Amino acid sequence: MSGRETAWRIFAKELNASSLEKRGTEEMSPSYVITPLGTMVNRVLLAGVLVEKENTGTEEEPMWRARIQDINGNFFLNVGRFQPEAAAAMADLEAPSYVAVIGKIRTYSPEEGKVYISIRPERIVRIEEKDRNLWLLEAAQCMWDRLLKVREAVKDPEAGPSDLIAKGFTQQEAEGICMALDHYGNPESTVYLKTLQSALRKLLPDNDVDFGLPEDIGEYPDEMDDEVMDTPVTQSSPTPQSEPTTINDSGMDKEEIILGFIDRLDPGGSAKGAPRDEIERLAAEEGISANEVEELSDSLMDKGLIYEPNLGYLRKI
Repeated sequence: MSGRETAWRIFAKELNASSLEKRGTEEMSPSYVITPLGTMVNRVLLAGVLVEKENTGTEEEPMWRARIQDINGNFFLNVGRFQPEAAAAMADLEAPSYVAVIGKIRTYSPEEGKVYISIRPERIVRIEEKDRNLWLLEAAQCMWDRLLKVREAVKDPEAGPSDLIAKGFTQQEAEGICMALDHYGNPESTVYLKTLQSALRKLLPDNDVDFGLPEDIGEYPDEMDDEVMDTPVTQSSPTPQSEPTTINDSGMDKEEIILGFIDRLDPGGSAKGAPRDEIERLAAEEGISANEVEELSDSLMDKGLIYEPNLGYLRKI
């Protein structure tokens, strides 16, 4: 089908931060979600771990809801009778397992300014870890390319789509970036660099991939930062200076502490898991900040020790 929209390789972190839509004005014309990096998304190709699925319909007419976790975020799927191939595949899948999905973006806005994003799959298949890793690499390359293009665009705040096209941008890139900058402002580059760093750490587990990002990205300027964007990736062996990030004042390993809290809050390994806010409360008593809890839980997910069965909950695998 010659007019089919691009299936973007995009991380959940970028997609779920989107709140801008461009509706098609003519019959059968496509609609788009515009991400903070200016990606005009109609369709996606995603890969990750299927961590949760639920049939909210009937056995005769199933309606599947599912959640797929990528490197540091979640995609939400809705599959019904109008996607028979995807629905049949979903019935045979078990969580957790690696899957790949091609599908269209759907949005839901319960109130003005709030946009919730889900995916209506055209096809969903089980894959191997090596396939997921290839997707990670492709998604990281695409995000890096978008970061560089946005960085180029913000150098001239007065530039419009025609100016960016003259610089070599495609029409869709130019329009998407201009709409994104007008709606969101300059994106916080460290949020996306952290995603890239997490992807590379997953792909290169024997290397200490370090972009030199600040520990608390919440304190970082909400803009594209040239110094951070120019920082080369470094690979080095662990040094004694890295110990304080994983060991608390009592000499205990912080990851083990978090795992212990999950055991305490979810002793039977329930389907729901341990509430993250309670984990953060207990961690604070041990001198571990909420930001550290997020970093530690990301690390434990990367190692395949825990996953997020429900939004705001953690469970051991």
